[in-house]
Amino acid sequence: MAASCTLTVPGPFAAASSTSARRHRRFGVVAMASAGQKVYATGVAVSEGNGGLPKISLKSPHGSEAEIYLFGACVTSWKVPSGKDLLFVRPDAVFNGQKPISGGIPHCFPQFGPGPMQQHGFARNVNWSITDSEVTEGDPTVTLELKDDSYSRAMWDFSFQALYKVALHSTSLSTTLTIINTDDKPFSFNSALHTYFSASIAGVSVKGLKGSKTLNKDPDPKNPLEGKEERDEVTFPGFVDCVYLGAPSELTLDNGLGDKIVISNTNWSDAVLWNPHLQMEACYKDFVCVENAKIETVQLGPKESWVAEQKIELV
Repeated sequence: MAASCTLTVPGPFAAASSTSARRHRRFGVVAMASAGQKVYATGVAVSEGNGGLPKISLKSPHGSEAEIYLFGACVTSWKVPSGKDLLFVRPDAVFNGQKPISGGIPHCFPQFGPGPMQQHGFARNVNWSITDSEVTEGDPTVTLELKDDSYSRAMWDFSFQALYKVALHSTSLSTTLTIINTDDKPFSFNSALHTYFSASIAGVSVKGLKGSKTLNKDPDPKNPLEGKEERDEVTFPGFVDCVYLGAPSELTLDNGLGDKIVISNTNWSDAVLWNPHLQMEACYKDFVCVENAKIETVQLGPKESWVAEQKIELV
């Protein structure tokens, strides 16, 4: 393993550092070579990002790159071999460890949208830790973990474990979210990946949603209108905030910038399209959100788990 993969873990990385003894993996993780140090798989590096927040960088030998912040386990960048970043971070995003990062791929868990706890739940507003990294056929993968603590229990009084695996490939980025009930009582939740794609909104279209049941939050988000999507291609001429129930497992996004991105999933049963239009005049023309979601409540008994996968691929 290259020397550049050996990193001294600064203070903010404490949550990511295990106190376990040296451990070995066939494909590359050798954790805790010495106190305060951790060695990651080739193509996985940790450094100080915006606002001093810990940031993971993934680099594929094919030329693709990704960045993930431990705060919120938020993927903020996905660059294909051409160097083009297909994700978008809003210009008003803050990196202070106090507010969720506005852009990239934020988590919504254990609540989607408004409800009894903070908007979209707490998973996007806390620090996750690194539990694993590996290399498969040259492509880097990292796994992050979130567990309950006093902060989460003040809003949602359950014991849980969330694992988030991010794998970078030459022209795609894959994520696997696993939620495990580690409590002795059942719990329920909703979840989504609130993905922001770079776009030229006037030229954006999304294919694959025809026939899906819709919950249109325009004009009244508190009383969404039920309907059915009749269009072959959904476009964004104005404000759009619409939930698609029972959405297909594969959608195709034309980002209006000359790129087509296939968004596929396993077990994310729903989709959400969002563009704020003039509510966010400074940047609405530059992005679109195409989100995989689980709007229907997931019920988990003790020791049960739920797994959902997403793949976004440039075609």
